Formats: sequence, C-alpha cells, structure tokens
Amino acid sequence: MNSLLKVFYILTIFLLFGCQQEKKLTVNQIKVKEEKGKVSLLTHQFKDYWYSGKAELNSYELKQSRYGEIRNGEVVLVFVTEPFSLSKQVKLDHPQKAGSDHISVMKLNNIRKFTTGIYDYSIVTSTFTPIDSKIYPHTLKSNTSIQEWCGHTFTQLNLNDKGYQIKQFSYFETDGDTEIIIPKALLEEELMTRIRLQKGQLPLGEVDMIFSTIYSRFAYQKLKTTKAKISKTASDSIIKYNIEYLNYDRKISIDVQNEFPYKILSWTEDNGNGLITEARLKKSINEPYWSQKSLTDEAKRKELELLR
Repeated sequence: MNSLLKVFYILTIFLLFGCQQEKKLTVNQIKVKEEKGKVSLLTHQFKDYWYSGKAELNSYELKQSRYGEIRNGEVVLVFVTEPFSLSKQVKLDHPQKAGSDHISVMKLNNIRKFTTGIYDYSIVTSTFTPIDSKIYPHTLKSNTSIQEWCGHTFTQLNLNDKGYQIKQFSYFETDGDTEIIIPKALLEEELMTRIRLQKGQLPLGEVDMIFSTIYSRFAYQKLKTTKAKISKTASDSIIKYNIEYLNYDRKISIDVQNEFPYKILSWTEDNGNGLITEARLKKSINEPYWSQKSLTDEAKRKELELLR
C-alpha cells in the first residue's frame, strides 16, 4: 500500500508540474501569437521592400475632365513608410525619443497635375495609414490642397475619439472656412494604402465610406460618411476593385497587381455627369528621392517618364 501511495504521490507531483509547464508554455505561445498579430504584415518580404530606405515612385498618364472637357495630365503616387506621432499626427523628427507615441505609417502622396486652358491645376493629397491595422484600424490623417490660378483650398481630416475632425480653408466663398466632425469610416483616400498593406485586399460588400476631398470640391458635395459597395474580380495577374457609392452617382475602379508588392496599375473615377478621371501606370521605380536634389538627379525624372 505504501508503495502504491508513493507511486501515486510521484505521479501526482509529475502531473501537477507537467500542467504548470504546459500552462506556462501556453501563455508564452499566446504572447508570441499576440506579438505576431501586432506585426502580422511585417514579413521579411514586406520589411525588405518597405523599410529599405527608399520610396516607391509611380508615374501615371492622366486624363482628367474639368469644365466639360478632357484634359491630359500626369499623376505621381509616392508610397513610403515613415515614423509618425500618434498624438500630434505629424512625421517624427526623433522617433527614437518618442516612445509609445511613435508608430509606423504608410504615407501616400498623390500628386495630380493638369492644365485648363491657359492655367494649371495642381492637387496634392497626403494620406497616413498605420502599418498595424489591428491596433489602429483607421487612417490617422489625410489632407488635400488644390491650387489653380483663381485661388486654392486646403482640407484636412484628423482622427480623434469622436470621429474625423475636418478643417477646410478656401479662397472661395461657397467653401468658406469650416470645421466639422463626422463619424469614422473608410476614407476613399486610403483605399490605395489599404491595398498595399493588406496584401492587395479591401473589405467587400457594403461599407461606410467618406468620399474623396477632390470629389467633394469638384462636385460641390460636403464631406460626409455614406454608404458604398465594394466588389472585386481577379485573374492571375490583376485584381480589379469596383467601388460604387449607393447615395451618390460616383463609381471608382482600381486595377491592382495580383502579387507582392501589389502595385496600383490604373484607376478610373466616374461621377455620371461627364466628370471622369483615368490614370494608367507608365513607370515605377524605388528611390530615396528626398536626397536627390542636384541637377544631375534630374535624370531620374526621365527614368520615371515624367513630363517636362
């Protein structure tokens, strides 16, 4: 009996110890999974491409309707990752000192230029989308400046606890200087950054969306959260997304490379009243453009097939 009790005691200790070890391992595994979940997008392939110290520069041939006629122009999309301040919503000068205020974002600068008659249009939209979409599911900031010879406007959306705070400043009376807050939703401006970050994928079906600031200005529509439907078709080489607003006569299509790094090949915008945008990729290169400031660096413009 004593021998049996001794064996039972040893087995009990063994099982208890084994359970404790298993519990510890399980907790560690959960921590590992959580950490992996936080940086699930940061594969070696992703890091090698997006944290190489270079930006991805893309030039597009543009056809833009304005004042009832189709204008020829050019778009440049600049994709790059940057250190960003969560509280100030600006690029950090000293990210190593920022602590928990430092997050990594993908910035998209969308530069659109075309001519209307004698004068030029220049439109720049900057969008800042967190790399970690699980912790930060919404784009933090997006702004658009539109310059032309009559005057210019500036619109900025900043994410806060209540939604998107919108500030708009304009030369034109009908736009005025305004400040409003609208509910959080997917920004039309962030569709392309989402595609790049989420392995070419967008949410499908009916979604809440805020249409683009360019559409807001050109179609004289106040920025608001509304309903849109996203659908897609795919082949071996291309993913095509179709975005249709349910309460506005506006449709967008985006063609995406169906493999990493999921480059934007082309897109169209149709507002149903002859106001259209068509952009098709000409050239894509990766360069640290911010350090290429000399006259000799102008050769890169030729490589990117930019208009003079």
